[in-house]
Order: sequence, then C-alpha cells, then structure tokens
Amino acid sequence: MSEASVENRDVRVSTGVPGLDDILGGGLTRDRIYLVEGTPGSGKTTLALQFLLKGREVGESGLYITLSETDAELRAAAASHGWSLDGIALFELVSEEGLDPDSEQSVLHPSDVELGETTRGVMRQVEETKPMRVVFDSLSEMRLLAQNPLRHRRQILALKHFFATRKCTVLLLDDQTAEDGDLQLHSIAHGVISLQRTTQEYGAQRRRLEVIKMRGIKYRGGFHDFELDTGGIRVFERLVAANHPAHFDQQMVSTGSPGVDALMGGGLARGTNTLISGPSGVGKTTTSVRCALTALERGETVAYYLFDEGLTTLLTRSKALGMDLRPHLEAGRLLIRAIDPAELSPGEFAFHVRDAVERQGALTVVIDSLNAYLQAMPGQKFLFLQMHELLTYLNQQGVVTLLILGQHGFIGEVRSDIDLSYLSDGILLFRFFEAAGSVRTAISAVKSRTAAHEKTIREIRLTEGGIEVGEALTDFQGVMTGLPSYEGKVGMLGEGRGDRRPDG
Repeated sequence: MSEASVENRDVRVSTGVPGLDDILGGGLTRDRIYLVEGTPGSGKTTLALQFLLKGREVGESGLYITLSETDAELRAAAASHGWSLDGIALFELVSEEGLDPDSEQSVLHPSDVELGETTRGVMRQVEETKPMRVVFDSLSEMRLLAQNPLRHRRQILALKHFFATRKCTVLLLDDQTAEDGDLQLHSIAHGVISLQRTTQEYGAQRRRLEVIKMRGIKYRGGFHDFELDTGGIRVFERLVAANHPAHFDQQMVSTGSPGVDALMGGGLARGTNTLISGPSGVGKTTTSVRCALTALERGETVAYYLFDEGLTTLLTRSKALGMDLRPHLEAGRLLIRAIDPAELSPGEFAFHVRDAVERQGALTVVIDSLNAYLQAMPGQKFLFLQMHELLTYLNQQGVVTLLILGQHGFIGEVRSDIDLSYLSDGILLFRFFEAAGSVRTAISAVKSRTAAHEKTIREIRLTEGGIEVGEALTDFQGVMTGLPSYEGKVGMLGEGRGDRRPDG
C-alpha cells in the first residue's frame, strides 16, 4: 500500500454534529461504512442530513438514497431546521413499480446475478453523481424487501463491497424494527452509533447517544446526552474530570463577610467546593449571593445556575439587601441561567458549566440548589456519579464552587433527601433557633479540608450589606438541635433595633 493510500485512509471526516466529532476523537474514518441505529424519532435522519450538509460545506458531494421518505418529505424536514438541500442529490430508491409484489428485489454482488432495475438505478445514480458522502435510509425497508435474513445480509454485504470501491463515506440508517435486533449489521459495519430516546413520566423526553463500535478509532465510550431541536442535533460529551487537568494559583478568597471568613479559617480556597446547607428561608441563597458579589467586585466572572426561584425574584431580593447584581449582569461578568430541571438533561447542564468555565472564564460557580438538580437526574444513584465528576472538574480548574442544599424542617430535627457531605471540601450549616421571643439564625462551619475552621456557632442575620455575623454563641446549649437554652450573657445581633429584612 502506498504512503498516499495510508494517509488517505487515516483522514477524518467531520460528522457535522457538534460534540460528536469530539467523542470520536476527530470524526469518522474516510471511505468506510457506518451504521446509525435508533428507534423512530430518535434523530437518525437529522444526523444524516447534518452529515451531508457538512460535506457540502467543505466541498464534498453528497447523495441521500431513501426508501422510507420521499424527496418532498426530506426537503420539508430540512426546512424545519432552516436548511436547504440544494447541491445534495436525493434519490428515491423504490418507485411505485418497485413496490409491486411481483417485482423481485435482490441486491447481490454484480458478478453473481443480474441486479434488479431498482438496484441498477442506485448504481447508476452513484456513478453519475460520484458522491463522497452517502446516506442510505433505511435498512428496515431493505429488510422487508429481502424477505429473509440471509438475503438481507447478502444485500448489505453487496452494498458494502460496492461503496468500498467508490471511495464513499456511507451512513446506513436502521430503525431497529427487526425482532431481537440485528447484530449481524454490527459486524459488517466499520462503526456503529446508537441513538436512544426515552420518555420521562414528567417533562421533556431525553435523548442519548452511544458509540458501540468504531474500528481503528479511540473514542469516548458510554452514554452522551444530546438534544434535538431546531437547528439539528447537539451532543454533550460525557464529562470525565481526569481528561481536563489545569494549573492554578492556590489561594484563599474572601466571602465578603469577615464573620464567615473567620468561620471558614480565612475564606474560601480556590479549587474547592462548599456545601451550604439548611432549611428553607434560612439565608443560604443570600450568603451565596454575597460570595458571588464579592467575586464580581474582585473583577471575576461568576456563573450562577438557578433551579429554585425566578431570576427576577433573585435580582429584586438581592437589591433590597444592598447587593445589586444587575450592573454585573449587564456587563456580562455575571452569567445567570434559570434552569427548568424537567427540561434539561444532566449532560447538557455539565456542558453549560464547562462552557462558562473554559470559554467565558468563570472562577466562581453557584448551583442553587442541589434539590432541584436531583430532579433532573434519571435516578438518585446517578446524581452522585455526575456530581462527583463535575465537582472534581471544577476543583481541577481552580473554581470556587458553592452548592446549596435545602433541608426539610425548621425547628428541631432537620433532614435532607441526599447526602453530599463526603463530596464537599467545606460545609456551612444553617439553623433556626428561638431567642427572646423571635426566630433567629445560627451558622457554623462543620467541615473544611483546606483550613483550620472555627468550631463555634455564631448568629447570622440579613442586613443592608447582605449578611452580618455575630459573636460566638457561648451562652447557648442545643443550638444545632434548634431548641437552645440561653443564659443571656451574649447579646443578640440587632437587639433593640427592631430591624426587619427580606428572607433569604
């Protein structure tokens, strides 16, 4: 084999699908046959059209051979994405005559038997257009015409031989209607890409992709979420933290509250994550906003992912507490994304976080809250795996990450649906308690992997500057239980001032 032939064989062909080339390590190997399988509605046709459109973009001719859809249907499907198929040859393989039950349908090697008129039409079309990219849609109809598995397999082998001699990169589409699957196709194809669509009990359907086989290519295995929307398919590569190492200056940064800094042993360390846990209304979001605003005032970019409340509510409440976020939002340094967990897949969420960190330079990330994020997962066991990779990735990038976790209950026993304490580098715990006829809030640092944190319990309240932290509550017993006894020696914050602030 000549050096030119070896070089040509190793040239990669872009699929035209954002994210898929990364999973394949650069794209498909040129002049090979690939199987794209999936149930109806999973996105096979859209992927195939993107493949051909990418070829047109780089000057490679394309041919779409179809048994399942008409020319008009294909053009309408493309138009729904805003695409034009001008310059791409479309060929309907089976005409009305070809569907006649008296018409014999055999696709065999040319040297074996005379091919039927339909197959000769395919050969003629390929010879005339000389395409570099071909889509054959679909094998399911071919399977019906073949009438038995042996003839069907011989047909596919014949197609493989024919296209291999024409230097075409071919996608064979299969809607998996065969009983018990058709694994023989996997052995014939150079590579196999499987598209899956699952319906949730509530919310949008979820789609994911798996590269089952790819000869001669080191690809990223496992399932990768993808979305199918106007504009085509976008694949979100599964996050593996070990593949994204980075160097950063390890240093402590302030939360914006001297009291919280003291509790955490000097502030928040870069490359760590802090879990802010407590019941609803205790001040978790307000504390996170204070930390985020301090980072913005340092000139950093902050990414804030809002699952629980609306963006307008957050901006209004923060401004009422003297923490106006709008100027930073308008300047583009505060990236707030309000997320509906019923509509967003975990892979897409991880993609947006990576994009904020790598492309937009975010050094602080806030996830508010983990409770809603849990609802975006197909099962609780996946939350820990997904979150472990995401937090490890953020830590490796030198990002300060704040995770908000809401707990059930207000006074007395407080519990959580999930426990991510073992994944957290630091934990700030909030509790309500009663004193002098009013409900107050206590804060304590119960964990820090990077600094010697305080073991004390302090009072915290909302002020015009966001938050204020008082002295250690040495005169209390049972603050963590929510049912303290008070000896009255340490004064409470704001005593005698009758201040009222918005809840956080």
